[in-house]
Amino acid sequence: MKDSVKFSIITVTFNTSQCLEKTIQSIVSQFNFSSSIIEYIIVDGYSTDSTLSVVKKYESYISRWISELDNGIYDAMNKGLNLATGDYIWFINAGDLIYSENTIQKIIDKLDLNYLPDIIYGETEIIDFKGNSLGLRRLKSPEVLDWKKFRMGMLVCHQSFLVKRKIAENYNLQYKFVADYDWCIQCMKKANFIYNTHLVLSRFLNFGISTTYRKKSLKERYQIMCKNYGMIPTLFYHFWFVIRFYIVHRVLKKNKSIKCYFT
Repeated sequence: MKDSVKFSIITVTFNTSQCLEKTIQSIVSQFNFSSSIIEYIIVDGYSTDSTLSVVKKYESYISRWISELDNGIYDAMNKGLNLATGDYIWFINAGDLIYSENTIQKIIDKLDLNYLPDIIYGETEIIDFKGNSLGLRRLKSPEVLDWKKFRMGMLVCHQSFLVKRKIAENYNLQYKFVADYDWCIQCMKKANFIYNTHLVLSRFLNFGISTTYRKKSLKERYQIMCKNYGMIPTLFYHFWFVIRFYIVHRVLKKNKSIKCYFT
C-alpha cells in the first residue's frame, strides 16, 4: 500500500512571516494525495514577528510545532529530526517550496515499496523572493550519486535530498553555515541504495545562511572537504570554488532587496 511510506517534512523558521505561508501552502497541497503519509513539523526559533500567526492558521495540517530559542538553524533542524517519526526526512525551510502539488505522489509512484532506497534525490528549481523561476539549479544532479561525488561540491540541493530517518544523523553544530553539506555526505556514507527520481522535487529560495555569509561558508566547506576527501584533492577542487564565490558575490551585491532570512 502507498500509505506504508511516511514522509516527515520539516520546516525551520525564524521571523519569516513574509515567506512562510507559501512554504506551508506547498506542503498542504500534498495532502490532496494522502494526508496519512505526511507528518509536517515546524520548528520556530521564537519568532517576534507574525510568524506564529501564520503557523496557527494552518495548525490543522501540522503534526507538531514548537517555538523556542535555539543555537542556530542547524540546532533547530536537529530538533526537527528528533521530533520526526516518518520513514523519510525532508527539509523544506521557510521560503522554499515543494515543486508541485503532486510531487510526493510522483515520488511514491516511482518507488518499489518492497525495496525502499536509503536516499531519494532529484533536481531543484531556483526562485526569487516573489516566487519567480530563475531556472533549474546550475549544478545538475549526477545520474548516479554517492558520497565521493560531493568532492565537487553540493551537487544535490538539500531541499531535494530525502533521507531515511534511520540513517540520518544530527547535524554537526561545529559548522554554522554549511552543516547541511557535511550532513549529506555522512548520510550517503551510510546509504546502500541511493535513488535518482529524475524529477524536480523542490523550489529553492536563492537566499539563506550560506549565501548571506559566503566567505565563512566557503571556509567551512573547505574544512569539510579536507575531512572527507583529503587536503591535496581539496586544494585542487577548492580553486574552482574560490572563482565561483567571487562570481556569485558580484551578482549578490547587485540585489540587496531580499529580506527573508533564517535563524
